[in-house]
Amino acid sequence: MIITVTLNAAIDRSLVVPNIRLGHRHRAVEQTTLAGGKGVNVARTLKTLGQPVIATGFAGGATGTRIVEQLTRESILNDFVRIADESRTNTAIFDPTSGVQTEVNEKGPRVDERELELFQDKLLYLARGADIVVLAGSLPRNVPETVYGDLVRELRKFGVKVYADTDGEPLRHVLRAEPDGLTPNQLEAEEIVGHEFADDTDRALAIRELLDHGVTEAVMTLQDGCVAGVRHDGGASGPVGLHLLRARIDVRETVARIGSGDAFLAGMVAARYEGRTDDEALRYAVACGADATQRLGAGLVDPRQVERLVHEVEIERIPLDD
Repeated sequence: MIITVTLNAAIDRSLVVPNIRLGHRHRAVEQTTLAGGKGVNVARTLKTLGQPVIATGFAGGATGTRIVEQLTRESILNDFVRIADESRTNTAIFDPTSGVQTEVNEKGPRVDERELELFQDKLLYLARGADIVVLAGSLPRNVPETVYGDLVRELRKFGVKVYADTDGEPLRHVLRAEPDGLTPNQLEAEEIVGHEFADDTDRALAIRELLDHGVTEAVMTLQDGCVAGVRHDGGASGPVGLHLLRARIDVRETVARIGSGDAFLAGMVAARYEGRTDDEALRYAVACGADATQRLGAGLVDPRQVERLVHEVEIERIPLDD
């Protein structure tokens, strides 16, 4: 079983508005509304890929009720902690004439200590039957920035693999807790390392730095694929040692990029859940991320198209300079 955690769940509205100009009235030519937040998006993709998944986190007020009801309509198993404050609503606007995407994300609800304790108890209970837990997204108000790191340490006691996708201070804290996997995009990786990257050499060095912190698998997502690093201890999925890889796929015209990183993470987790090799997992993850850009709405993929795109992903080894 795979569990996804979304502490700052939302209702996500995606709009297509051609020739958008600030200060003017516009009409959307296409729109979609989905339950969202990074962990929810990951759960949606995992469900579509046929993987057993439960989504959990916080849900508050009428918006929280709508999130839970929508997930239930999508047949995504869920077990959220209800909170007093209202869950957030996010809006993304995509202009197809310029290719520019604009997102407006609310901060999210306030969560008190009792509600946080209830969630932690629920997650640790669910984790007893889980193989992988995904901690993803921003934190709602009043939740300490250490929470993901604390959860990683508790979950590891159960022998559960933990993948994390967040940014800022929560990312720094989760990195210190040595999760099994991290999947930052380039901007997030630059923030944690402390400088910008000029090329794949810089990216590979940054990945090595993340691995040196104790992470087993670090993957930096890019528009045309990813740079990945994996440490193996002699298990079935690869020979002993550190391996750096570059995965590429031709960049295609997109419908929207919202949630493509979440689909990538879901593909990676699904592949690891099935015990696939490094190359297979990266090809599958990149294919999921690429297919997600062809749809309006986060976490939406077509498994048949994903399988087709897998064969278009090229993998190369990055030499190690010790």
